[in-house]
Amino acid sequence: MIILLMGVSGSGKTTIGKSLAQRLSCDFEDADDFHSEENKGKMQAGIPLTDADRLPWLSDLSELLKKRSENGQATILACSALKSSYREKFSEAAHDLMVVYLKVDFETVAARLEARHHEFMNPELLKSQFDTLEEPSDAIVVDANRTVEEVVDDISDHVNNSTVAKKSKAK
Repeated sequence: MIILLMGVSGSGKTTIGKSLAQRLSCDFEDADDFHSEENKGKMQAGIPLTDADRLPWLSDLSELLKKRSENGQATILACSALKSSYREKFSEAAHDLMVVYLKVDFETVAARLEARHHEFMNPELLKSQFDTLEEPSDAIVVDANRTVEEVVDDISDHVNNSTVAKKSKAK
């Protein structure tokens, strides 16, 4: 099973992803670790990335998900995946992809970004993240304005219910 934790910067993808991976005993990957130095520099300077900037990054992530899916290696990927076309690319790569959208309001994210230091994500890019966001219609939507523990509990319940449902259908 591959779980894509998606949402704008500051929605909690990395923190929640690490906690969820520990709870589910699976691997965790952060899409930020796959950005090129050039893209990191642009974001650090407050320059939003274009689709052309993101293409090699999305291809690398899709290949990672494909390999993990083919090997049956349970993995959680924290990735903004703001556009539906990005998520489609991931679902084509991993047949067992479960998309979890960490939905959070602008004010909460702005406060979180002010309180943290990120290697390259400039808080000035927050508006462009919300402008780019295409909310998914086919994802598990989780209120990420809550505590990490509450969000992880919620996602774990969805994962467990999905696993039980798949086992029931297989019988």
